[in-house]
Amino acid sequence: MKLVAVAAGLSTPSSTRLLADRLAEAARSELADQGHDVEIQVIELRELAVAIANNLVTGFPPRQLATAIDAVTRADGLIAVTPVFTASYSGLFKSFFDLIDPDALTGKPVLVAATGGTARHSLVLEHALRPLFTYLRAVVVPTAVYAASEDWGSGGDKYVEGLPARIRRAGREMAALMATRPAGATSQDDDTSFERRLSDLRFD
Repeated sequence: MKLVAVAAGLSTPSSTRLLADRLAEAARSELADQGHDVEIQVIELRELAVAIANNLVTGFPPRQLATAIDAVTRADGLIAVTPVFTASYSGLFKSFFDLIDPDALTGKPVLVAATGGTARHSLVLEHALRPLFTYLRAVVVPTAVYAASEDWGSGGDKYVEGLPARIRRAGREMAALMATRPAGATSQDDDTSFERRLSDLRFD
């Protein structure tokens, strides 16, 4: 199986990249426990920023960008993580997904996540990220993960689930969806059986 994580962080080191790595490892670990071999690829959009801008202007992706787009469209599962800017996903994040064929993510399991300085922006997951991938007809994992600055190193309490627990839960759900979808399935495949099996999944 191929799991691709797209991280739209701009700094180095980046909490956005760290969250992408932890989510990918959580899903990989769950799939490994089920006997699946998983290859993880992380795409950092910061390294593709100029290529993305050129593609938007010319309509032609440079080789490195074309390779990244191909990896996303061929992946068995996708993790998409963005920093929050002006209460939404970053412009770089949106510009990259604007270059993806509208049908390329149909039926693909997608785990959405975001990072920000304050928990007040956590609703970006539901009012921006989830609608974006629903529009692209992806199958969005029920648990979306938001990491504010204070979440790092916090295990939560009896009232609030900590970041590590949310990462593990999202990883389990992602693994369940990836294990259900036929390996290497594309949007051109008949997804009827996949949708039927998906409706039978339980995430509790």
